[in-house]
Amino acid sequence: MKNNRQPSFLLSIIPIVALLSTLVGIIVFKNADAAQSVSYLILLGAAALTLSLSAIFCPQPFKEILKGLKKSASQILPAIPILVFIATVSATWMLSGVVPTLIYYGLEIISPQMFLLIACGVCAVISVLSGSSWTTIATIGIAFQGIGNVMGYSDGWIAGAIISGAYFGDKVSPLSDTTVLASSSCKVDLFTHIKYLMLTSMPAILLALTVYGIVGLCYNPVGTSHSSEILPALESSFNISSLTLAIPIITGVLIALRVKTYITLAVSSALGLIGIFIFQPQIIDALGFSSTATDIAIMCCDILFTETAITTPNELLNSLVGTGGVAGMMPTIYLVLSAMIFGGALIGTGMLGAITATFTNKIHSLRQTVGATVGSGLFLNGCTGDQYLSLILGGNLFRNLYIKNGLEPRLLSRALEDSISVTSVLIPWNSCGVTQSTVLGVATLTYLPYCIFNISSPLLSLLFAWTGWKIRRLKN
Repeated sequence: MKNNRQPSFLLSIIPIVALLSTLVGIIVFKNADAAQSVSYLILLGAAALTLSLSAIFCPQPFKEILKGLKKSASQILPAIPILVFIATVSATWMLSGVVPTLIYYGLEIISPQMFLLIACGVCAVISVLSGSSWTTIATIGIAFQGIGNVMGYSDGWIAGAIISGAYFGDKVSPLSDTTVLASSSCKVDLFTHIKYLMLTSMPAILLALTVYGIVGLCYNPVGTSHSSEILPALESSFNISSLTLAIPIITGVLIALRVKTYITLAVSSALGLIGIFIFQPQIIDALGFSSTATDIAIMCCDILFTETAITTPNELLNSLVGTGGVAGMMPTIYLVLSAMIFGGALIGTGMLGAITATFTNKIHSLRQTVGATVGSGLFLNGCTGDQYLSLILGGNLFRNLYIKNGLEPRLLSRALEDSISVTSVLIPWNSCGVTQSTVLGVATLTYLPYCIFNISSPLLSLLFAWTGWKIRRLKN
């Protein structure tokens, strides 16, 4: 009979150290893009190492390994259809003229000095209303990325402002699935959770808006002159019309009606595809297709599933209006699935439990408890590759510890949101990080330093724990 004793902390940490060491080595000797391109192979290697170490030193029943994989898969697999629809929305909204029209009007209306502040603010409002950072970034976020590129801002600053706004809205919206999950996993009323969450979220977003405002006022974008070249190129390549905005308006209505995310994105993709024939019929000729039914069917499949390039009179615009379709999203899907396997292996072998249990030993004070929660949140995000699974595990891990230490459950739900929901996008192999990196076309480590809201949220959670402000002890 096999000895299925639990793994030690030192044994459990080996796959994590191997994973991080390999990624850091590739970044140092090559670059961040190189690391991201092979991250899925590194994750699979780490998963194989996890299973091998477990089999040699602390064998677990196969059903336990399978249970861990199922737990990881149940949280991550539902994201795959959403990733596919995000890819089709990006392609159809570009070729139907929605994104080019938004870029055109944005260049005419938005002052370059106010761009970062406006991008962050608008994404925050849309995300609050929709409850989804992914939907916000996949739609209006892409347009802001194009506008910022033309204005001459660096990719990092643009993506940082978009992500900061989108994740603030996602974090405090009662429509957000992560907000609901964080409150429910800690047994906290949803609006009690949101109200308490605002104590750290409002200072964080105000800090972000202040930084983006100052950068905009002090920064003289080197590419501002490109606007005079891009506008005529947009007009010559696309039919710029406010009528194309009917597509995002209908999408907004679906969001307001709280239609499921994948249905909203599927409808948006269909509308975008129809919009190509209504608003941009010249695109059909530009892509080399005729108006026959067979050619139209082939063209639709090409637009949705393969890369599509549009030649315009401007090189910068060529790079902006090219689309990747589902094929362009496949590396992201591979990475998400690899993270799922690695997370499942850690859970099934008991290694994740051994590591997280170490964080909770001999923790009694307020500062230690919140510090362990924030540290574990960041750690879980990196290990599981998924914010949903991290929130569930974090809630289960710390709920009794907070009760034992006489701390309110709303403090736990806030610490989990501050350390998990908003930092998931900063980890290159996390489902959020790899998705937003693919959608915006900016490497995760490139935009990470500029996501002011996402970086400051866990720091503020720690600061409030250190000062004890607005934190009450439970009466015994």
